[in-house]
Amino acid sequence: MSDQKRLFLVDAYALIFRGYYAFIKNPRINSKGTDTSAILGFTNSLLDVIKRERPDHLAVCFDKGGSVARTEMFTEYKANRDETPEAIKIAVPYIEQILKAMNIPIMVKEGYEADDIIGTLAKKAEKQGYQTYMVTPDKDFAQLVSENIFMYRPVFGGGYETWGIPEVQAKFEVERPEQVIDFLGMMGDSVDNIPGLPGVGEKTAKKFIGLYGSMEGLLANTHELKGKMKEKVEANAELGILSKELATIMLDVPVEFDEADFEMCDPDIEGVKNIFQELEFRRLTDNFLKTFAAPENGATTAQPEAAKATPKKTSTAGAGQFSLFGGDDQSTTEATSEYTRKTADTSSHFYQFINTELSKKLFMEQLMNQTSVCFDTETTGIDPITAELVGIAFSWEAGKGFYLPFPEDRNVAQTLIEELRPFFESETIEKIGQNLKYDVKVLAKYNINVKGKLFDTMLAHYLINPDMRHNMDVLAETYLNYTPISIETLIGKKGKNQLSMRQVPLDKQTEYAVEDADITLQLKEHFQGELGEANTQTLFDDIEVPLLRVLADMELEGINLDEAFLKSLSEELGNDIKTLEAKIYEKAGEEFNIASPRQLGVILFEKLKLVDKPKKTKTGQYSTAEDVLSYLAKDHEIIQNILDFRGLSKLKSTYVDALPTQVLEQTGRVHTDYMQAVAATGRLASNNPNLQNIPIRTERGRQVRKAFIPRDENHTLLAADYSQIELRIIAALSEEDTMIDAFKKGEDIHASTAAKVFNVPIDEVTREQRSNAKTVNFGIIYGVSAFGLSNQTDLSRSEAKELIDTYYATYPKLRNFMSEQVDFARDNGYVQTVLGRRRYLKDINSRNAVVRGAAERNAVNAPIQGSAADIIKLAMINIHKKLSEGDYKTKMLLQVHDELVFDAYKPELDKVKQLIKTEMESAYELAVPLDVDMDTGDNWLEAH
Repeated sequence: MSDQKRLFLVDAYALIFRGYYAFIKNPRINSKGTDTSAILGFTNSLLDVIKRERPDHLAVCFDKGGSVARTEMFTEYKANRDETPEAIKIAVPYIEQILKAMNIPIMVKEGYEADDIIGTLAKKAEKQGYQTYMVTPDKDFAQLVSENIFMYRPVFGGGYETWGIPEVQAKFEVERPEQVIDFLGMMGDSVDNIPGLPGVGEKTAKKFIGLYGSMEGLLANTHELKGKMKEKVEANAELGILSKELATIMLDVPVEFDEADFEMCDPDIEGVKNIFQELEFRRLTDNFLKTFAAPENGATTAQPEAAKATPKKTSTAGAGQFSLFGGDDQSTTEATSEYTRKTADTSSHFYQFINTELSKKLFMEQLMNQTSVCFDTETTGIDPITAELVGIAFSWEAGKGFYLPFPEDRNVAQTLIEELRPFFESETIEKIGQNLKYDVKVLAKYNINVKGKLFDTMLAHYLINPDMRHNMDVLAETYLNYTPISIETLIGKKGKNQLSMRQVPLDKQTEYAVEDADITLQLKEHFQGELGEANTQTLFDDIEVPLLRVLADMELEGINLDEAFLKSLSEELGNDIKTLEAKIYEKAGEEFNIASPRQLGVILFEKLKLVDKPKKTKTGQYSTAEDVLSYLAKDHEIIQNILDFRGLSKLKSTYVDALPTQVLEQTGRVHTDYMQAVAATGRLASNNPNLQNIPIRTERGRQVRKAFIPRDENHTLLAADYSQIELRIIAALSEEDTMIDAFKKGEDIHASTAAKVFNVPIDEVTREQRSNAKTVNFGIIYGVSAFGLSNQTDLSRSEAKELIDTYYATYPKLRNFMSEQVDFARDNGYVQTVLGRRRYLKDINSRNAVVRGAAERNAVNAPIQGSAADIIKLAMINIHKKLSEGDYKTKMLLQVHDELVFDAYKPELDKVKQLIKTEMESAYELAVPLDVDMDTGDNWLEAH
């Protein structure tokens, strides 16, 4: 290391926000209910820099009051930024306390940004012979890089990278770092709301820098440009110069660099510990004490933990290296500390591939002696219906595992899988996996039925922490402090050059595949206890895992599609769209791109002047969002035509034209993918294609359902739909006697509600009164306001308010239930469904009224919507079981929220209708009866 003194300048808010968002899916909340994510993330990063680099001099730089100079130049500077999250507002005072206790100087100057303070200090320190490292992920700092000024950038997955002049040249394709200012000025910056030159993106900006060297060089040579680009650059020359000024980091902030003030010194250990104790940072306290541990052997600084050991990486074993029994000499020292994320390169492990008959025989003997095994299939693609097996990995002991490669020849592969049939169909061996539905579907193509108890780590974590992401890499990093091998390192990024897993060398296949099985096994051990702690073990065992098999069968079955009908519908829609285009152009007085929000805004609000003060977006454009136009549609025919144009265009492109392309050649059917671990409420999500969002409120939208047809002339489509299940659930949970009584009598609940709130006999309720009551009935679940109700009906806002007040007076227990749900959420941080599914609401006690209001609405809605989701899942499991046990030819095909669709075998129709109705209505006992509407037809529209 050079003897040159080093100064580290930390961009405080950049690291605070980064720390906060690192925990966004799994926030750190202490026992007092304080979100400490931002404090924890920032402090961990700061200690990591100190431990890695042992800087001579260090300071942390904060913004205060924003950049007065830039705002004066451009009032919209940073105007599009969202309000600072409350957790960050809470974090900053704590972080300042921590820095003061650590004796680290805080640099702040009213009216200046941290960028400018860092830039000024970096240049002053450079003149005094220092190397300066700017600790920030913000690319804007690249303009300051010189021979002695560097960017020290945190990278995803842990660690840092240093950008000097060569890195900046390569990244931005510039000759000199200061040209980064021109680059930023040309392309603009959406984060800071720097406009840039219209039409100039990253690629074009780099091209212009290469040709003209600077913004000024470009503007002096616009005669060399062509067409629209020439027009745009010339018309926005002043905007370009302004953008460059806004992007320029100031170097004249009134701050001084006195090296004595910035020198690293000993922290107030007890002071820091007291703050950490208040925040309940136990592991961070250990990290802090290790970072500032007493020096050994007279050394002036302790060595970073990661430098104390050199890892020994184990290799995969093939023929001649098989050590399945004994001979485990892999007791290497772990190289990573508790705070440095582990990888395959730094962790002791022993992964073997099996490619001899002897090794396979020994492996099978050992496999069949286990009570619990994690397995993971490797395939040629991500679609389990079309993918072929490349190999299967197995693990039943942490750090160890085996990989069985499969040949390309399907017949030989089938012979090999037959040898594994006893394992997969064993009822006594638990099978563990991550997203097991995929593996179950792959194996089903090889006529393998995975039996026995299942444990899916993705589903387990979904129940433990529904708002977080559930993919294995995230789980490994969050719970095991481990970064798995990236699939892209094996097969490359998406595109024509991406490899198939079959093309990857066997040793690399082994390392990747067995690591997945090994890590999933370790996650299972972690989640097993947490399921019990969250009281979701029963939900896991009785609903989510059994449903996995049900969904696998539904997805494999698929549904038949009438492609000829869709083709004719596409032509009709095309004609309708052209007719609407002509009407819109006629009323606008010119042709323009209707799909362009910018062009549309100019036509509606500048040329036609439809409103006096049109709403604008944060970027200054006129808003043409759906809610804005819907509000105007009643008064302006052109607006309704535009909304219709949008609706038909989306319907045509998203469904009518897209669905035929999603018919699998191998089956001739459409196979949607039901995702269990997406919606926090417990609802299933449909994907590729999404069959749950087909618009059915319009006649044209309903026509799409007509394209879904039975398997053949011996089958008919049967649709079974829960009638008003969410209203029944809220009536039961609130114990609202009046509503319960109406359901028990079989009354039309909307007419019954209208009769009570409008104080008229039920047989005198008008269609309009019933419609308004229906809107309130369903709106109450979602926290509808008087404003929202007036927008959805013909009622004025005062009439809507009166209706809502009357509704609550009519159903007082309903209002009490809603208040109790919010109170429960405030006390416990979550609400739950009738079956115990939790919805965590971290913002329920937020000081921000808007954020808190959204959490309060979720506190009421989540138990209702989630209970409905749980009930239909129970029904699906029971129906699937009865159909299988009865060896029926009828198959369950689709689930769309409260509706199930079946391919019903006509000779079985009467029996299965009774079976389905019974199982759906008895799936869960409430204080009100569940009611199911059923119908059949030659297509889904008829059946529904």
